[in-house]
Amino acid sequence: MALSDPVRLKKLMSLVAAGDVWGVGHRTEKGLAAMGIKTALALAEMDIRLARRLYGVTLERTIRELRGEACFALEEGTGAKQQLVVSRSFGARVTQLAQMQQAVTKYATRAGEKLRQENRLAKVVTVFIRSSAYDAGGVPYSNQATEVLPVPSQDTRDIIAAAQLGLSRIWREGVRYAKAGVMLSDLQGYETQLDLFSPAAVRPGSEKLMATIDKINREGRSRIFFAGEGIDPEYAMRREMLSPAYTTQWKDIPAAFMR
Repeated sequence: MALSDPVRLKKLMSLVAAGDVWGVGHRTEKGLAAMGIKTALALAEMDIRLARRLYGVTLERTIRELRGEACFALEEGTGAKQQLVVSRSFGARVTQLAQMQQAVTKYATRAGEKLRQENRLAKVVTVFIRSSAYDAGGVPYSNQATEVLPVPSQDTRDIIAAAQLGLSRIWREGVRYAKAGVMLSDLQGYETQLDLFSPAAVRPGSEKLMATIDKINREGRSRIFFAGEGIDPEYAMRREMLSPAYTTQWKDIPAAFMR
């Protein structure tokens, strides 16, 4: 199919759900559906000013992209990064939702740390999971979900909540997952002025709490961590390749015998 053909392009867009378009989160999808906007084509034809007023600059840029305008370049103007990604390939295949939730929480936490290191806020959180193309006999699957935060945030709790909501929408049982990740986008500076009529306010004490956690963890990674990360995650590394934990695991203490 030649995507340069406007007739065929419109036909294709009419077959794609608005919720499957990058940058359209679950809440936004429901709001658009209530307005009768259920396909990518209908979204592309939405009034730009209305989209910006109701959902902000992220949806406006998405609509412009659907219309053929390049808005999501990796670098703009000053060269500041427009995306921040934390992803890992698993040491062992993940097949349980609880394991994946731990992994996604850990990656969301690391993404929040990096975001604050750069003195940025994020408006959009995307989570992605995928199986391996080299997994013989496995079920091939790859998907992602995007959530748009009510207001730009640097709070790890907001990032984790959005990532977990996205994960709940794309998780599929029976798949041997090989990789997952969290991406933050629509990055903005701390000086961003929040709309007084925003549907949600920034968490009280958020910035101070995150700064305290970051300060403590600089003395040793994960001295403070979110419970959702798990204490001894099975997905992180193949068990047979782990080094013995002589100082923290009784079973790893070397045994000595005397005659």
